[in-house]
Amino acid sequence: MLECNAAAVFMTTSPATIDGRGMPIDTDRIDDCVLALLLLGRHDGQRVWKSFDWDAMDRLHKKGLISDPVGRAKSVVLTYEGLEKAERLFRDLFETKA
Repeated sequence: MLECNAAAVFMTTSPATIDGRGMPIDTDRIDDCVLALLLLGRHDGQRVWKSFDWDAMDRLHKKGLISDPVGRAKSVVLTYEGLEKAERLFRDLFETKA
């Protein structure tokens, strides 16, 4: 488990360039993952919320990967550990293999 580091960082580049150069990404796989995650917010039959599941966001906060999601802000801040893990997962899941 990652240690919690309260220091926050800001991502200044898009996920497709997280390594400082253009990374080829599998956008179909991203779309499939987003579609699957939308089910976490399913309600009233086929309706889904456009944001992430609150319980999942709370778990990420408790793991020290993001700032507290509760509040008026429409965004959260990744901790150093959260950013590192997010970048690693993004590469593993979505980088196309040449």
